[in-house]
Amino acid sequence: MPTAVPTYDLYGEKTGENMRDWLHCETIPARSRLHHWEIRLHRHESFFQILYMHAGSGDAIFGNQRHEIRAHSVITVPPGVDHGFRFSRDTDGFVVTILASRLRTPPGDRSHLGAWLALPHVTLLDVTRHEGAYVADTLMRLGAEYAAYQTGRNDLLDAYLTLALHLTARLSPASAGESMDDKGRRMERLNSLIHRHLRAHKPASFYAAELGISPTHLNRFLKSVTGLGTHDMIARKLIDEAKRELVFSFGSIKDVSESLGFVDPAYFSRLFSKQTGATPRAWRMAERAKLDSRSTD
Repeated sequence: MPTAVPTYDLYGEKTGENMRDWLHCETIPARSRLHHWEIRLHRHESFFQILYMHAGSGDAIFGNQRHEIRAHSVITVPPGVDHGFRFSRDTDGFVVTILASRLRTPPGDRSHLGAWLALPHVTLLDVTRHEGAYVADTLMRLGAEYAAYQTGRNDLLDAYLTLALHLTARLSPASAGESMDDKGRRMERLNSLIHRHLRAHKPASFYAAELGISPTHLNRFLKSVTGLGTHDMIARKLIDEAKRELVFSFGSIKDVSESLGFVDPAYFSRLFSKQTGATPRAWRMAERAKLDSRSTD
C-alpha cells in the first residue's frame, strides 16, 4: 500500500493550525534543523510557497522528480503538489508561505504568469548579472519587511511578492517539450474537468480524451507535475471533497458516500481509509474534536 502523503496548512505544521496573516516567512534552518535537514514529502492545499536559498545545497523533490538546488536558487511550489527537501547543513535562506487566494495572479490563470505559477520550479539566479541580483535583493527585502512590523508592511509585502514572482518567472527556463503556458493550461483544464465530473466517477480515459491525449500521456504528465497518477489524483480529489462534507454536513457516512456518487458505502470507507489512514467515522470525530477545542480556546 502506498504511503499517504500528509497535507499541511503551513510549512511543517499539520492541518488544523491557523495562519495569522496572509503571508508567513521564516528561515530554512528554523524548521529543517529540527528534522535533520530533511523535509519529507507533503503538500499544501491552500498555500503557495517560495523558498530562497542564499547559501548551501540540496535537493527539491516534486512528486517523483528530484531537482538539484544550490545557493541563489528560488523554489516555487503551487498548492496541491507533493514536495519535499533535503538540505545541506550550511543551508541558509527563508521560506515564504502565502495564501494562494491572496496572490494577484492565481495559479492556473490564463496569463503567462498564471501558467508558470501552476507548476513547481527551481530557478537558479545568476547574481553576477543585474536581473538575478535584483530578484535576490527583492526577496531579501521581502524577508526583512516581514520581520520589521513597520507602517505600510502589508502593502510592501504585496509589492515585493508580486515583483519577485514576475521577475523570477521571466528568468525561469521553460521545460523541454511543452511550454509552461501549455502545461499550465492543461493542468487548469484538467482540474476544471475533474471538479465538474467528480461525482460521476469518470475513468482516466475520459479525461485523457477530453484533453486530446492518450491515457498514458496524461498519466505521465500528472506524475511529472504532481507525483500522482491519474487514478490517484481523482481519488485524492474525491477524498478531499469527502473530508469537507464529513466536517461540515450532518449526514451519515452513507449519505456522504452517496452524495459523492459511491454505490457501495463500504467501498467508499475502504478508499477513504487507504488515502487517510483512518475510517470516515474516526476522521470525522477527530476533526470535529479539533474544531471544538479551538472554539473554546
